[in-house]
Amino acid sequence: MAGQVIIALDGLAFGLLLYCVAAGLSLSLGVAGVFQLGHGAFYLAGTCLAWWLAEEGSWRGFSAALVVGAAAGAVAGGGLGDVLRHLREHLDQALATIGFGLILVDILTASYGAQPRAVEPPPGLGGSIGVLGRSYPTYRLIVIAVAAVLATVLYLVIERSRPGILVRAVAADPDYVAALGVQPRRVQVVVMAAGGALTVSAGVLGAPILGPSPGLDSTMLTLSLIVVVAGGLDSIRGALFAALAVGQIQTTAAVAWPSAAPFLLFAVLIAGLTWRTRRHANTVRVT
Repeated sequence: MAGQVIIALDGLAFGLLLYCVAAGLSLSLGVAGVFQLGHGAFYLAGTCLAWWLAEEGSWRGFSAALVVGAAAGAVAGGGLGDVLRHLREHLDQALATIGFGLILVDILTASYGAQPRAVEPPPGLGGSIGVLGRSYPTYRLIVIAVAAVLATVLYLVIERSRPGILVRAVAADPDYVAALGVQPRRVQVVVMAAGGALTVSAGVLGAPILGPSPGLDSTMLTLSLIVVVAGGLDSIRGALFAALAVGQIQTTAAVAWPSAAPFLLFAVLIAGLTWRTRRHANTVRVT
């Protein structure tokens, strides 16, 4: 029983962290309409910032990495959104963002030496606490709490606030929003900036769990795409449920059946697509 609880906590921590990463991609695809395939490089950039600035596990360095990461992610995301606004086709966007991601990953890889690097948590968070008679890393519990707060704030902003209504309106019908005097492209650039800031910050937050390593960008991009497609391109709530499911599958399969993880993730993707297809069909039938 205790072992199952530990695995479930690991899955919750990874799922919530993955949601913070995938939410940025969901905003880029669902609202800004940008097929951002350089998304994994943003997460890797956050882990590298944490490694550079908080290598000794100081609160000052870790706080600086969060601030710098959020600012750099916002600038990079907004700049990328502004550049890509001239590219209407998703294939052109995909090729451009892949090229951007490859360049950024090469720069980052040259900086940390193409070897897995460990990032220490801030002082006081590197130990463990007892959970049902077993020790569990304190920092992972902190990640669960912080990521849960971020997920709640993001949901409230998108679903319950006036800026969120504008964002959802741009995603649903940009031409109608433009007729009201609001420039959809400006909203999309702001959304891209917010998505970049969220993703890089998630990289800093997750660095003590998943630090800089070769291929990390591809892994996070693949998992984020699964979450976004299974949960829905324009659904923050659906992305959360999908991320939690992926987190539990990844951690459980890593212990019980490692070779089955890709197939189980594929099953989540198919299940999400099937559910959304049936829901859309029912909606069309009713209307």
